[in-house]
Amino acid sequence: MRRQLLPALRMTIALIVLLGLAYPLVVTGVAQALFRSRANGSLVTRDGVAVGSSLIGQKFISARYFHPRPSAAGAAGYDSTASGASNLGPSNPTLLDAVAKRAADYRSENGLAPGTSVPVDAVTGSGSGLDPDISLANAEDQAGRIAAARGTTLDRILAMVDAHTTGRPLGVLGEKTVNVLDLNLALDAAH
Repeated sequence: MRRQLLPALRMTIALIVLLGLAYPLVVTGVAQALFRSRANGSLVTRDGVAVGSSLIGQKFISARYFHPRPSAAGAAGYDSTASGASNLGPSNPTLLDAVAKRAADYRSENGLAPGTSVPVDAVTGSGSGLDPDISLANAEDQAGRIAAARGTTLDRILAMVDAHTTGRPLGVLGEKTVNVLDLNLALDAAH
């Protein structure tokens, strides 16, 4: 039994050192050397203070700001410690009622006529509940409200939206998006 126990113990210690210490240190070192911003959470700072992450959505409720997608993460939404979707299916009456209410609120808030088509991402949450981006159509629909709230022209707000629009991944996947935090910080800097 001793002949089997000693090699097993040595192998366990070797694997703990290799996989529990050496490997994580090497991966952390490579990440810090090559991808420092991403490895540290893609934090966005303003005047030396972290104001958020470009990878995690946050709640903006003022009429002066672009609003993100709805969130089911946590009790009040946008809780990064409770990331997740509502898990309601497309025929679930709770989801259908929530989407109808969100669409009516979105139209009212942004001065759109009843029955106007609403971007899907304006009324449905993402799988994580923390999507930091909105579609270009969503941003364009909100631009009029923000121009009025900030006392500037619609063209100026739309130019800022255009400057903060990210193209389709690989040029063909998905759609153009706008990072809500980056755009709202740019609005504050400009106005």
